[in-house]
Amino acid sequence: MAGAASLALGGLAGLTLWADEETEESKEGDKVPAAPAIAGAFDIARPTRLWGPTALHDITGPQSLAFDDTRGDVYVVQLAQGGLTLRGEEGPVDAEDRKRAGDLCVTRFSRAGDRLGRMYLRGFGHGVSMGVEPEGDTVWLWMESQAHPKTGYGRAVARVRFRDGAVLDSDDRGVRHHRLTPKGSSRVHPAVDMTTGRVLISYRQGEEHGYSVHRLRDVVAGRDEPLHRIGRAAFLKGETFQGCALHGDYIYQLTGNPYSKADGRNPRDSGGNTYISAINARTGESAGRRHVSVDPSLRYREPEGIAVRLSPEPLLCMGFSVKTSGRRNIALYGFEPQR
Repeated sequence: MAGAASLALGGLAGLTLWADEETEESKEGDKVPAAPAIAGAFDIARPTRLWGPTALHDITGPQSLAFDDTRGDVYVVQLAQGGLTLRGEEGPVDAEDRKRAGDLCVTRFSRAGDRLGRMYLRGFGHGVSMGVEPEGDTVWLWMESQAHPKTGYGRAVARVRFRDGAVLDSDDRGVRHHRLTPKGSSRVHPAVDMTTGRVLISYRQGEEHGYSVHRLRDVVAGRDEPLHRIGRAAFLKGETFQGCALHGDYIYQLTGNPYSKADGRNPRDSGGNTYISAINARTGESAGRRHVSVDPSLRYREPEGIAVRLSPEPLLCMGFSVKTSGRRNIALYGFEPQR
């Protein structure tokens, strides 16, 4: 998909970014040099395939992912599948009811992609983004929480302990919900940067998409004042937001859709419409926007989830939801730091 995209970044409306490797014609007919394939600190033109299509615990597709670099584990969240009967339920719950309720399943993987455990979170949200905070023998999951009863998306964030085999409700005693966004916000999603001890909060306020950055220790202590807030972020009209990550001074944002039919808006022969954008977390200014062209032959290929793996070196990772017979799997990719 060639051409320029007009974005509103931290109030800098109308900033133009050239998104493709080819040069473009300006309105005056001059050639505009192509930008390097860099978003923030990572080279989007240098992908590594980490996992081929890999099954999660439930048959639904992945929504987001995060890394525990102290143990080498990967956590992936998905909507809980229909037809299950969980603790305290009188019978099977169908998929649409699970989705509206904001019921999630979190699968714990080894770095190699072996399943190690799972946990259900009822009433938490859609799972668009998540964070992992290791603390000694405990792994804390940062999740959206208090799902809206009509949309199924979270209105707050919660820090909950991962316990293999557990079923946790958003309104269970001991679950603390943090309201860190402006009044009236919706679709609230967290991500964690353990290198700086900060949490990123993504949210919608009306038609605008914003971010705020907080110290982890402040949020845990009940303090909600942000270090930085970007009221108008790099979010293009018509694009589907598929997750965010924070690493150092950069926010990484994933957008895109699954392939459509040939006469749809995102046919396979278009190369797909998956993009990674980087935003300076302090200023809101763009730090690159790049088209992701890895594995164009994947069936379905919906971008789902973005996170930074820290060890052995930082790697910006993203997932694709891939259809197989009777279920959806996750395929995982990493982008190396710029050299």
